[in-house]
Amino acid sequence: MEIDNDIIVDLREQDDSYLALCRQIGDMERDYPFILNVTEGEGEISLTAEEHRILVEYFRLSLKKDNIERKQIYFRGHTDGYAYLKKIGAV
Repeated sequence: MEIDNDIIVDLREQDDSYLALCRQIGDMERDYPFILNVTEGEGEISLTAEEHRILVEYFRLSLKKDNIERKQIYFRGHTDGYAYLKKIGAV
């Protein structure tokens, strides 16, 4: 959705910790190709204990990123809703 993309662009431009998180996730995907095999590949896969630890950390960071985005979408919805209600004279 266009709104989601706008929110993500805003987060990247305004929130240094979010940008660092995105970079960290991207670095992990680049440095550990098995991550994309797990998340986007098909078929059976086995992991070493170290790969499993890395994958768990990747999922933790991805969930943190997703939660930041959801929170921003939630607040943007409230802001836009209030602006609309104000515009139509309801508040």
